[in-house]
Amino acid sequence: MQVTEKMNIADLAKEFELVPGHVYAVLADLGIEHDGVSFDGDEETMELVRAAMTEHIGSKEIALRPNSTPRDVAMALGVSQPDVQKTLMTKMRVMATLTTSLKPDVAEKLVETYGYMARWADAAKPKRAVPVHAKSAGGAQPRPPVVTIMGHVDHGKTSLLDYIRKANVASKEHGGITQHIGAYQVELPEGKITFLDTPGHAAFTAMRARGAQVTDVAVLVVAADDGIMPQTIEAIAHIQNAKVPMIVAVNKIDRPNANAERVLTQLPEHNVIPETFGGQVITAPVSAITGEGVPHLLEMILLQAEVLNLTADPKGTLQGSVIEAKLEKGRGPVATILIQNGTLKTGDAIAVGNTYGRIRSMTNYLGEKMTEAGPSTPVEVLGLEDVPGAGDHIEFAEDERTARGIAGIRASDAHDKSLQAPTRGMTLSQLREKLNTHELKELNLVVKADVQGSVEAVRGMLEKVKNEEVESKIIHSGVGSITEGDILLASAANAIVVGFNVKPEPGASREAERRKVEIRTYKIIYELIEDIEAAVKGMLEPKFEEQYLGTVEVRIRFQFSKKGVIAGCYVTDGKITRNAGCRVTRGKDQVYDGKISTLKHLKDDVREVTMGMECGITFDNWEQFKEGDIVQAYEMVQINA
Repeated sequence: MQVTEKMNIADLAKEFELVPGHVYAVLADLGIEHDGVSFDGDEETMELVRAAMTEHIGSKEIALRPNSTPRDVAMALGVSQPDVQKTLMTKMRVMATLTTSLKPDVAEKLVETYGYMARWADAAKPKRAVPVHAKSAGGAQPRPPVVTIMGHVDHGKTSLLDYIRKANVASKEHGGITQHIGAYQVELPEGKITFLDTPGHAAFTAMRARGAQVTDVAVLVVAADDGIMPQTIEAIAHIQNAKVPMIVAVNKIDRPNANAERVLTQLPEHNVIPETFGGQVITAPVSAITGEGVPHLLEMILLQAEVLNLTADPKGTLQGSVIEAKLEKGRGPVATILIQNGTLKTGDAIAVGNTYGRIRSMTNYLGEKMTEAGPSTPVEVLGLEDVPGAGDHIEFAEDERTARGIAGIRASDAHDKSLQAPTRGMTLSQLREKLNTHELKELNLVVKADVQGSVEAVRGMLEKVKNEEVESKIIHSGVGSITEGDILLASAANAIVVGFNVKPEPGASREAERRKVEIRTYKIIYELIEDIEAAVKGMLEPKFEEQYLGTVEVRIRFQFSKKGVIAGCYVTDGKITRNAGCRVTRGKDQVYDGKISTLKHLKDDVREVTMGMECGITFDNWEQFKEGDIVQAYEMVQINA
């Protein structure tokens, strides 16, 4: 049996009197993964590497990966990082930090100044993270199910979980509303269940958007005295889009006005068919106050887990995801991690997203110290160098140096992706590109409208839009303005948000811009349908939207023999620009709709005048303005570029 061990690239380069970049080139040719510092190799592999290194002696070609930084070049050349920066500044007149991605021509010229030639090789960059030590497998074993509690606000999600684990969590939350993601494990005679109590479906989707599919079963809590509410509908959409089995807990059956049957009849309206109606969705009437029906709910969760046949290997390769993370005074970065495979132990070195560390301390949800945690166990850990993000994956490493290498590669990958076009989100005008490359079979849509009747009309018409290559699929629809939750769902599902007679909330607009999700709003239903049809057919024409600029008030009329009549104005809001579109109102009546022909400030022609300043305006072929008229300026902006 061949023994695999870590080989240091710098030592190997020194042995053959070469630079590390030569070793990178050899490893790339042989398809061996490395982290820029070391690689895994047995005796046979080392024989191959040494033979190739012997042939490489005398070569001036070194391997660099795309978007290399001065730090990467310094490592490849085996020179100090300050020396590389000095060469960039003094000889090439290029200002760059150690982590700045260099343009290919700059990197090539930089390498040439040291007497080498650069070869761009993707193989020099590992196809996956740094090879890590895989713990000896002990075989798959049944593991506890991971359950996420979801539903409308104040429908009793935390109270239900509170009853299950007999700890008053709700009273510790501000206003009785869950403020953070909590992960808890309960032990029953039939087995363990891990619960994720979230502040809403936003966190559920945010983690999925980062590739962390941690939930096995979703429990949708619906109040028997309230029925299906807007956030309930959104939660259903998130669960269905995640393709996670659903159990509906009809809560508050102890209330005098509770009507569990009404909830069951409402569910089919949202494509949730209860078992009592011949469907496959398990329903359980419960009371979080009295505990009635809770044992039955837990039995159903364990039954669903049995059907799913959930397994993991406690002795296998460590896998897990971050549920929540924060920076605490006196403790440093604190992360709640859900173990999905393998076993995490105190003292283990791990890479977590773009950061790393060694586990100094590990506690369960009760604050009790733990020395190890197996599959489906949530733990709070200390010892990370920085705060990771929700949904970040963890990976075991032999030592902190290897963990740092993994985190460095992940950070570099994230930096590279930030320089490229965003992969999340999509615009209608990008649809044809995806069709041409056969990447897309469905156009996912999130639809919001002003009233339920409009939602049903829009849904009915959109569901008919399709062609041979692609068809539209509505993953969620609802009444009300476009929210941040809609944007998170669209981001996770690579969808477009369509609004009919509604506008996005300010927070939703910012989130859409950050996540590159397109929002399109309409007032005429046929324009909406035509746009989607045109997008599906790949023939979308540019669409423009009116954008408000500012308001001015006409204060006086100036009569000039050559220039005609000029309106002396004062800008009361925003700004006014030359050649902008404008509407002039007198009282409640609109008296002009056209363009601003000339714009002056004092005696100078100017391009724009801002709020609080005076200006002179002439209108395009119109002089019938009067003192006191209000001018509103606007411009047409393309919204589907």
